[in-house]
Parts: sequence; C-alpha cells; structure tokens
Amino acid sequence: MIGRLRGTLIEKQPPYLLLDVNGVGYELQAPMTTFYRLPAMGAEVILHTHLSITENLHQLFGFADQRDRSLFRTLIKVNGVGPKLAVAILSGMEADDIARCVRDNNVKALTKVPGIGAKTAERLVIELRDRLKNWDMPHNDLLAHNEIKQIVSDNDTYAEAESALVALGYKPVEAAKMISAASKQKPDAKSEELIRLALRSMASS
Repeated sequence: MIGRLRGTLIEKQPPYLLLDVNGVGYELQAPMTTFYRLPAMGAEVILHTHLSITENLHQLFGFADQRDRSLFRTLIKVNGVGPKLAVAILSGMEADDIARCVRDNNVKALTKVPGIGAKTAERLVIELRDRLKNWDMPHNDLLAHNEIKQIVSDNDTYAEAESALVALGYKPVEAAKMISAASKQKPDAKSEELIRLALRSMASS
C-alpha cells in the first residue's frame, strides 16, 4: 500500500497532478482543497495517499493532510459513494465543513456539491453521523483554517478556473457564472482563489 509520497510537483491540472519521486512519475487525483495548498511548480511536496484497486483500474489519490485522507476513506464507505464522488465532495467543502453539515443535518448544503442529490445527501448525513461523532473541530473559522497559497501564474486565469470547475462536475455556463461572480469579489485573484471563492459561495447559498 502506498501511504505517503514525497517528491517534486511537475504537473497539475485539477483533479490530476504529477509527482516526480526519485525519477518515477506518480499520477494522482486530488480534491481542490489539496490543490489550494500545493507549492509552486518544481517545489517539493508531501502528500498522504490512498490507493484504490478494482478489477480493471488502479487509482492513486493524494491529500495535503491526513484529516482529508481520513474523511475520504470514510466517505467511500458510504453506500453509493465512490472515489470520484468523494473527491468532488472534498473539492466543494473543507473536511471540517462536511463534518459540520453532518452534525447539523444540513442536507441542503451538501446538495450544492455536483453529483450530490437530496437522497445521497440524506444518506451521507445518516451514515456519517456515527462515524464522525469523534471528529475534532478546530476553534477557528472552518472555511479559513488553512492559509490559501496563490501559486498560479497563467495569464488565462479565468479560463483555468472555469476548466477546473467543469472538471469537478459543474456545467460550463454555471462554471462561468460562478467564476465571474468570484472575480467581482476579488478582481486580482489567482485561479486557485477564484475557485475557492466560487465554491464557498455555492456552499453558503
């Protein structure tokens, strides 16, 4: 089992990233909450990983911290939630916000995530309630407990941000509207922050 990788970040295109570990390139899928915390291209990064093996597919998932990986592993135990949907859920919300929604029975907030309908959201709340009862909540603001690193220098910031949202399951028109609204909040924001602002707005609406 591959549980942790330390290497050089050489490619990133949400939800995929490529890590060079002693000359071996590891392709991983990661939620946006991990992409927010990635260093600049060419820098060293440490990721906690989960290897998913099925009959026809081997997939490696990477997370910035062990809490996110722990919640990912809890999510995929829920009936009807596979790795792809678990990544989408962790992309739309921070791990602590998901735990808060479960504790507060906030089904509506969970349905803001692409791919999560009312029935799936209700199932998440029911099945995760006991599994997350010992989840330690931080004392600071749940939506801002990690410093967001602005690392994208691509000139086509809006297009990159919209592309990332489409990859997460949002429709192109919807993604464009979300990024447009986010850019009005902070016109000089990099793509990672635009995505964060857009997802935060969806979660709170």
